[in-house]
Amino acid sequence: MLKAGRTQRLTVSRITEHGIYLADEEQNEVLLPNRYTSLADKVGDEKEVFVYHDSEDRLVATTETPTIRVGEAGYLKVVDKTIHGAFLDWGLFGKDLFLPNRNQQGGIYAGRSYIVYAYEDNITGRCVATCKLKSFINNDTISVAPRQQVELLVASESPIGYRVIIDNRHWGMLYRNQLFRSVTIGDRLTGYVRRITEDNRIDVSLQQEGYAQVKDSAEELWRLLEAHDGILPVGDNSAPEEIYQLTKMSKKIFKRSLGVLLKSGRVEAEPHSIKICKR
Repeated sequence: MLKAGRTQRLTVSRITEHGIYLADEEQNEVLLPNRYTSLADKVGDEKEVFVYHDSEDRLVATTETPTIRVGEAGYLKVVDKTIHGAFLDWGLFGKDLFLPNRNQQGGIYAGRSYIVYAYEDNITGRCVATCKLKSFINNDTISVAPRQQVELLVASESPIGYRVIIDNRHWGMLYRNQLFRSVTIGDRLTGYVRRITEDNRIDVSLQQEGYAQVKDSAEELWRLLEAHDGILPVGDNSAPEEIYQLTKMSKKIFKRSLGVLLKSGRVEAEPHSIKICKR
């Protein structure tokens, strides 16, 4: 069945002067305009396309990939506003994603970007956006598990870290003191579930737990050493705040990472400094 806001694999059913028509298993057809076709296309070929409504409310296909699809959250920029709502740039030529007034929350301004969720309107069948995420992003029923790899979208910042959307379904927290790289709102990151509390809060990390995490952090510490001419003014006896300010690691992760580098003979350490071993 043809549905707006989704990527589908369809079969070329006929070729016309305006483009090629693609059909699903029920022989419902949608036009793929000439802009997205080639002379090599022929009846019977399969094509993966994104289906959406054009400005005249007709279903149309494109080979372009939008920033988000139905069931996905993203950080999109407002490119226009009307009395009916706002229009967001979602990466499709000549077609913006509609954000109705009823789905807005707080002030929406042209030129700014917002975290939104795309869904299929049950009345019009169109793919639209909403800033009201509660019905789509929640932790009522958890579908992830500790140590599981997940996809993260950075949604907001707080003094303790960043609130993230996990796999387009749940809310999670990425703590500032466990980061060793810069993070900004709208970033898409690969992360790992660290902990799920009894009240369904989810803590996530950008590193795997256990040895894999330490190995990754050790390599990051090595890169920092190389970037600072082979020496860093922090060591086992340094204050946690000093270590975090320089390495963006907690003292616990720093000490474990340093241990890996010491064991491999790549560095030597003093109470308040470490440096690359000369060879």
